[in-house]
Amino acid sequence: MKRVRALLLAAVPVLVTASVYLLAPEDAGAEGAGPDLSAAYRSQAAQDAKGAEGAKAWAERSEGAGSAEVQEVLAGLPAGLDAPAEKELAQQLVASAENSTLDWRSAYSYIEDIGDGQGYTAGIIGFCTGTNDLLTLVEGYTKAHPDNGLAKYVPALRAVDGTDSHEGLDPGFTAAWKAEAEVPAFRKAQDTARDRVYFAPAVRLAKLDGLGPLGQFVYYDAMVFHGPGTGPTGFYGLRARALEKSDSPTEGGSEKAYLDTFLDLREDAMRTRDPDIDTTRVDTAQRRFLDEGNLDLRTPLEWQVYGETYKMP
Repeated sequence: MKRVRALLLAAVPVLVTASVYLLAPEDAGAEGAGPDLSAAYRSQAAQDAKGAEGAKAWAERSEGAGSAEVQEVLAGLPAGLDAPAEKELAQQLVASAENSTLDWRSAYSYIEDIGDGQGYTAGIIGFCTGTNDLLTLVEGYTKAHPDNGLAKYVPALRAVDGTDSHEGLDPGFTAAWKAEAEVPAFRKAQDTARDRVYFAPAVRLAKLDGLGPLGQFVYYDAMVFHGPGTGPTGFYGLRARALEKSDSPTEGGSEKAYLDTFLDLREDAMRTRDPDIDTTRVDTAQRRFLDEGNLDLRTPLEWQVYGETYKMP
């Protein structure tokens, strides 16, 4: 992936220090997208992050020299889902689909095999023994807390990674997970992993694409469900395909039209997993907010997932 060019940054200091922004066209009611990036920063960063691999590399920069470029690109934008109240709302919306509750903190101890071929699904964001994220979480936690109750399962987690096998995990792993979930340090580890792998990259890319709070949530929920993959049904692959079909607000397109395209592609991807899959987390939640023109994700909200109705005052 091309880096945001140092020459470009040196050539346009006046644009940054003076905060002179060229605004992308806005949909009616999309005030939350607000004053944006300078044209030079935005166009270069968006070009760097347009493909799936480039987007993943850009969005996941969290430390080192690269992170300074990311922060430079995003500086001055409205907080969006990064604001504490909006982030809390995003976790509640995801929890309604992932755990059938608005009390997302109740899911730290959750663990079961839901029969989707990914082994055990666990925790606040559905970490899976078959998709590497649960292994990465436990390895990092064990490095910081070697005597934790999950440490003895690390060899088995490595062995079953990429499969739906429980070998070496049964019968004690689920009980050990639930017990460890009572430990504040493990809860914090789950929060950190969620933000590093799912929340922060999704929100960064949504802001780069000129999306307001609803669009940021659309990206985040897709990242949770489809995972941070670059293939055609992974989040980064879906975004790349959406950008091929529709211009993002950063590219001068309509925010609503772009999100419609993204959600269409997402539903198709969901059906590749199961033709009869329930898509209400999109149809009667995100699509409902979009059809109502609620690009700022303002409360009160009402939505349905899997036959249940949820409300946020």
